[in-house]
Amino acid sequence: MKVSELSRLTQVTPAAIRHYVRIGLLHPKRNPANDYQLFSDDDAKRVNFIRQAKGLGFSLSDIQEIFKHGNRGQSPCPTVRDIIHQRIEDNQVRLAELNTLTQRMKEALEKWKTMPDGEPNGDEICHLIETIAEPLSL
Repeated sequence: MKVSELSRLTQVTPAAIRHYVRIGLLHPKRNPANDYQLFSDDDAKRVNFIRQAKGLGFSLSDIQEIFKHGNRGQSPCPTVRDIIHQRIEDNQVRLAELNTLTQRMKEALEKWKTMPDGEPNGDEICHLIETIAEPLSL
């Protein structure tokens, strides 16, 4: 099947499929008559696997690593567990940072409710932001 057919079958854009080919996730054959890329049912299975893995938070780089294990005849499952464990930890850190940011924003908004709007005067750009004591670092 051609890129457009694989795209329809897997509900993945043709651009994404071409990208997967460029980075080595898919290895289509070439039609000798017209040099079109020809994809197999196995390629469709790989694209569906990629969609599932991405839906769980795996990056394309992670997926390449998973495929490498399989290509060597090794189970990728231990790697999959390690990666997802790390993603969970990373997400928990990011979530805590976002919660801190949200609280800081709420506090700023509450403080600003009673403050008048200001005009730029050469010394201040927006006095609301400048009233916050510490610069926010993320």
